[in-house]
Amino acid sequence: MSLETITLEHVPPSHKVHVAFFKSVSNAAFLQSQLLARNPDFEYAFIDASSVVSRLQVLAVIYKALSILLDGTLRTPNVHSEIVTSLSASNNIAEAYRRYGITAETTSVIIVKVVFPTDARPEPPSAEHIWKHLQDNVTGSLVPFTDDEISGSTDWAKVRKYYKLNGAPSLNGLHDEVLKTKEAEMLVLGAMALRGV
Repeated sequence: MSLETITLEHVPPSHKVHVAFFKSVSNAAFLQSQLLARNPDFEYAFIDASSVVSRLQVLAVIYKALSILLDGTLRTPNVHSEIVTSLSASNNIAEAYRRYGITAETTSVIIVKVVFPTDARPEPPSAEHIWKHLQDNVTGSLVPFTDDEISGSTDWAKVRKYYKLNGAPSLNGLHDEVLKTKEAEMLVLGAMALRGV
């Protein structure tokens, strides 16, 4: 098992998306420090998986961030930080980093790397190069980027708070966990889509 390369419709083939999901991460403080130091070798979207409900949610924010990048309207320093902030239901960028980005306490992290040719780097890093860098720098267990694995990391109290789902009638009446997760996913996607409206 290694890095997963994802193809998104309506995204130019020159823009590649790579995703890895690590659990039992023991060096999150180091990874966060590299981000805060703006180390270009660590330009990834490090997402705290405890605030994520599904694979679709992550794919939706990747697509949204790529669309913003291609439109030339980034609100953050790069596409990776745009991915993290796009998870938020509010426009507060600092709050989005705190809630959805990696912290020193993060133990499950979804790592996204978007690569594309630039003037400074006409040949973007390969999937193999990215995977080697992650293997060398992330201390944790790689797991498949699936809904089943994500659900094992989801902190529902956090999700309910961040997306204001406490008391949502459509969730409170459901006893089937699969249906409850799907309904929560739709509510979360809706909250992200309506951000700032």
